[in-house]
Amino acid sequence: MSEQPSFTWPVRVYFEDTDTGGVVYHAGYLRYYERCRTEWLRARGWSQQVLMSGQGVAFAVRSMSVEWIAPARLDDLLEVQLSVRQMRGASMRVDQRIVRAGDGVVLSSAQVRVASVRVPDFRPVPIPDALLESLTA
Repeated sequence: MSEQPSFTWPVRVYFEDTDTGGVVYHAGYLRYYERCRTEWLRARGWSQQVLMSGQGVAFAVRSMSVEWIAPARLDDLLEVQLSVRQMRGASMRVDQRIVRAGDGVVLSSAQVRVASVRVPDFRPVPIPDALLESLTA
């Protein structure tokens, strides 16, 4: 992700996020990435609950490639960044990274493909037009 992110979400590393050495366990980064994607939707006026109950649509991670570059530690303030790379009819690809606020050190990066699925059966479904419009604006 070489350009400016289209969305950034701050995260503080709490004791519950770390192992006994005060370092964030590798799976913890996935929660940070998920929270960022959820808050990105919310910032555009779409909560996950409204999408599921009102639109009958949910987003499911189809694939994810993650690199862990440097450790996040207890009390670090992080910026979880998101940039949209591709929007398609029923899917999107976003690049994300986690950067330590203050010194800007990149701690992790991820490329995520997300599928739009129908809630009852999790079959692919086109992203609703209004949602697609707000995500590409």
